[in-house]
Amino acid sequence: MSHMPYRRRLIPALRKTITRHRLLFAAKTAVAAGLAWWLAPYMPGPAAAYPYYAPLGALVSMHPTVADSAKHGLQSLAGLVLGIGMAFVVTSFAEPNSFSVALVVGLGVLIGGLPRLGSGSDWIPMAALFVLVLGGSNAEGFSFGYVLQMALGVTVGFAVNWLVIPPLHLDAIDPAISGHQGALSRQLKDMARAMEESWPPNHEAWASRSDELSLTAAEVRTAVHQAELSAKANPRSRRLATRLPGDLAGLRTLERLTFHVQDITDVLASAIWEKDAGTVIPDAVVGYLSDALESTALVIDHWRDGESDELGTLLTEAKDSISALSDAVAEAAAGQSPVNAPASVAMSLRRILTVVLSAE
Repeated sequence: MSHMPYRRRLIPALRKTITRHRLLFAAKTAVAAGLAWWLAPYMPGPAAAYPYYAPLGALVSMHPTVADSAKHGLQSLAGLVLGIGMAFVVTSFAEPNSFSVALVVGLGVLIGGLPRLGSGSDWIPMAALFVLVLGGSNAEGFSFGYVLQMALGVTVGFAVNWLVIPPLHLDAIDPAISGHQGALSRQLKDMARAMEESWPPNHEAWASRSDELSLTAAEVRTAVHQAELSAKANPRSRRLATRLPGDLAGLRTLERLTFHVQDITDVLASAIWEKDAGTVIPDAVVGYLSDALESTALVIDHWRDGESDELGTLLTEAKDSISALSDAVAEAAAGQSPVNAPASVAMSLRRILTVVLSAE
């Protein structure tokens, strides 16, 4: 029984980790490493004596996107060459000892701070240390073999990643957009229900949910960015080209919707809990405000339905409920009631409808 909570956490974590994409990536990496090892003995000269660097090069160049494979592979080779060059300079006047080891590592880390080296910065001190310590009297032959075998591995890794089902990261986009769309709608619905409760409301989780909305918005941005990146240098990118503009438009729409929903959240939270903030909601406006929030939430639920009749109906109902809210605000203002908060919310709700209409 004591293992049950652990298993309940472990199984979902494994399901999330061992995905189809991850299994394919692992299989391709294994194939690339094995192929590089098989080709390594055929390298010319002293390079054949260092076959173990070929699968290392393949491993270095394998990344979830083709563009990253090329980028990180070339950066690693650049760092390798810089490190070897630095080691040759040091070995020209010093033998391997504590001082020379410290020198090449320190200089390697320092040079690794140069811009645009990326992942290659980690290879500078490593390559210099290997040449200094392992090269010995055959530093030239070791360096030649090191670079050639790593270059072979990088080439094999890139070729395998480019030729064998090059990844297009599309699957995460729709769940990310749908998840954030649902989060925005749920936020408005929770606030609508809070308006109908005795104040302060019993349910107040919505008031501190801005960070959660920011996180789900970031997940959408990450998913779309990964899809864009996976299209670079990818022979299958035509498939992505047909849908990426729509995904980018959806991302921009979500970001604009998020801004307005967060603004409404801040205003209503201030009206409920900050007594001296001047953000009061008159009692006569509360019911209209709840209806407007609820109807706008339903519009967000269906904003990706395009020209559907249901979306059109929901937009009309939302416009009517926001107009009713605006009328109630004007009437309350005529009675000298403070209306800054409901007027601000009404404006944000109108802007939400404008964003949805512009996204159709």
